[in-house]
Amino acid sequence: MTTKPKVFYTATATATGDGRNGHVATDDALLDLDLATPKPFRQAERTNPEQLFAAGYAACFNSAIGQAAKQLKVKVQDSTVTGKVGIGPLGLTGGFGLAVTLEVHVVGVVGVDDETARRVADKAHEVCPYSNATRGNIPVEVTVTTG
Repeated sequence: MTTKPKVFYTATATATGDGRNGHVATDDALLDLDLATPKPFRQAERTNPEQLFAAGYAACFNSAIGQAAKQLKVKVQDSTVTGKVGIGPLGLTGGFGLAVTLEVHVVGVVGVDDETARRVADKAHEVCPYSNATRGNIPVEVTVTTG
């Protein structure tokens, strides 16, 4: 049984038109985009759902890095997270699936070693809502660098 969180914010977006080749907009009009199906080996003409998912996951995970660093009492000066979302056929099932790579870069106030940065990223992976939503559903690889 899945535990429902005590919701304190709800984002609302509506997709119209031909799905991946349609349009998406939020109820507050801050996001208002035409979409296009991703075409491998070609320059994108418009954004696609995988890019939106990559952006959301990267931003959320970067916030979780800050929260995890505080919990572990690690002084992080700066961090960046690059989210990569791949899509492809699942094989025998005939459907499609996603795979995520999160590239985390952590900079400490007095330098954070690789092991400490990995502990922070692992803790962030425990608390990030996107990580909790994807855990056990799609492969998520988290790489960590320091500097």
